[in-house]
Amino acid sequence: QVQLVESGGGLVQPGGSLRLSCAASGFFFSDAAMTWARQAPGKGLEWVSTIFRDGTSLSADFANGRFTISRDNDKNTVYLDMYFVAPEDTAVYYCATAAVNLKSCRTRADCRHWGQGTQVTVSS
Repeated sequence: QVQLVESGGGLVQPGGSLRLSCAASGFFFSDAAMTWARQAPGKGLEWVSTIFRDGTSLSADFANGRFTISRDNDKNTVYLDMYFVAPEDTAVYYCATAAVNLKSCRTRADCRHWGQGTQVTVSS
């Protein structure tokens, strides 16, 4: 049974930083691509970044230079380091996977497995 558990969200001031974590279990984590996506209040799901088995990654334009995705295969955990956050980064952040490599979760239909999400609120 695949489980994805996000943590690390909270209230952060504009310009601050935050690290999100997603602990995974129930599949071969080291073989799988992992994705972060977000959903802001009243808006649709927005892809943030995907990291592949070999450690290479792709990120949305808004994330380049501010957000960094990484993985620790020994801990079965994927991270999203967020820097210089802004109010428009306020959203529920989700971890997702199709449990295979090369699959990026751009929409909910793309991947079967999603975490419950962690709320990030950027406000002074």
